[in-house]
Amino acid sequence: MKKFFLLSVVVLMGSCSSNAVRDARKFQQELNAEYLNPKETPLRGENFAKFKAHPFFSINNKYRIEADFTLTKNAVPFEIPTSSGKTKPYREYGKAVFILDGKKLTLTVYQSLTLIQKKGFEDHLFLPFRDETNGKETYGGGRYLDLKIPKTHKIMIDFNRAYQPYCAYNAFDYSCPIVPEENFLPVSIEAGVKYDDVFHH
Repeated sequence: MKKFFLLSVVVLMGSCSSNAVRDARKFQQELNAEYLNPKETPLRGENFAKFKAHPFFSINNKYRIEADFTLTKNAVPFEIPTSSGKTKPYREYGKAVFILDGKKLTLTVYQSLTLIQKKGFEDHLFLPFRDETNGKETYGGGRYLDLKIPKTHKIMIDFNRAYQPYCAYNAFDYSCPIVPEENFLPVSIEAGVKYDDVFHH
């Protein structure tokens, strides 16, 4: 009976792991499709013509983390500075705490006060972050993650789904939130979209 139980646990963990990999691959496919679609892509002119696919780190379940989540009560709306010098209205939604590479890390999760007014985005959360790969393997300005409002005190953060701001490819047409200093991570997040020399000169 004990052997059967242990085997069941291993099978279940393997199933969860393969589902996570499948989800990450789906994200990669959808992101590439968006950038290849003339109606959705942030790319213009020669950059669009040259684009074939994003370079990604290998999918690694180490970077798919179930973090402890604490809701921020009575959060006051504020303006996040953007790459264009303008600001956008957000509010702090909560704090995610987790362990990675033996370090206890905290990320602040935000909510766009503009985006939540759009149909289908009512439960959307925004997680901008920087880490030790920025300016080397990844975009110097950091990367973003899209999350959903959690139903419990846990929130799933899958860095395999990290992507670059549109401004990394087209600084003229987009105004991208600058990553707040509190979301600078003192570790390397080798997951998600990598820096692509084709679009950065």
